[in-house]
Amino acid sequence: MRTFDSVSAIRAFVRAAMQDGKSIALVPTMGALHEGHLSLMQRARGDCDLVVASIFVNPTQFAATEDLGRYPRDLGRDSTLAQQAGVDALFTPSVDVIYPDGDQTTVEVGKVAQLWEGEARPGHFAGVATVCAKLFQIVNPNRVYFGLKDYQQLKVIERMSADLFFAHTVVPVPTVREPDGLAKSSRNVYLNPDERRSAVIISKALRLATQQFSEGERSSAKLLEAMNCVIEADQGVSVQYMAVVDADTLEPLNQIEERAVVLLAAKVGATRLIDNVLLGFPASRRGENGPSKA
Repeated sequence: MRTFDSVSAIRAFVRAAMQDGKSIALVPTMGALHEGHLSLMQRARGDCDLVVASIFVNPTQFAATEDLGRYPRDLGRDSTLAQQAGVDALFTPSVDVIYPDGDQTTVEVGKVAQLWEGEARPGHFAGVATVCAKLFQIVNPNRVYFGLKDYQQLKVIERMSADLFFAHTVVPVPTVREPDGLAKSSRNVYLNPDERRSAVIISKALRLATQQFSEGERSSAKLLEAMNCVIEADQGVSVQYMAVVDADTLEPLNQIEERAVVLLAAKVGATRLIDNVLLGFPASRRGENGPSKA
């Protein structure tokens, strides 16, 4: 595996591969790699000839009150894991490389970025869209890989890629979970043992929604009521939002007609976690590891 920290160097490496007729995959990350990230890299390895992963803790997607300063960083560990997952090139730019002096351009995605996480974290998706647009321009991949666990982020990237006529395909990859159901997240390391036990309530509530949907329930209110009963059983979890939404627009649904997504954001102690489940999707799209029973 090769490691690059300049735009010119990674571009030259990728350009040479493209001239040889190789297909290019890009997996953007902020490091603190876990099995979820590695599943993206492994999927990319199976799809494309050359796999590029980026590690960049993007300051523009953090609010002043958020955890940029304590976000976990261990480039040596991450490099080893990326290499084991089949990554060919690791792009590790500094903040000055991505946002040089005089940088003034940002990317604002519309309504799909304004709901839910957009309301809870103003400016977050502008930071995500801007850094991803820069990475896409630098690497010029054929395919880019994002996890379904950050479902709204995936929809923002899909919308931006379509609107700006990027030539790549956005590939969604199923959520990877712990054996007890908790979605893999870089922020899970912030949880103390008691909080870690409480956090499982989030995935239990989502699995209950999946079960009730499979049994024929189509009322969003009833699904949310059942989920709320599960979550209220543990005082360590504070819900910030919980909604059944249209799978494309992310607008709230009263009644599920076709595909829907249940979005959930909650704080467990001081740690903010997000998760979701897909309803009405083919099993191949929504498939996840971890327990399937409520």
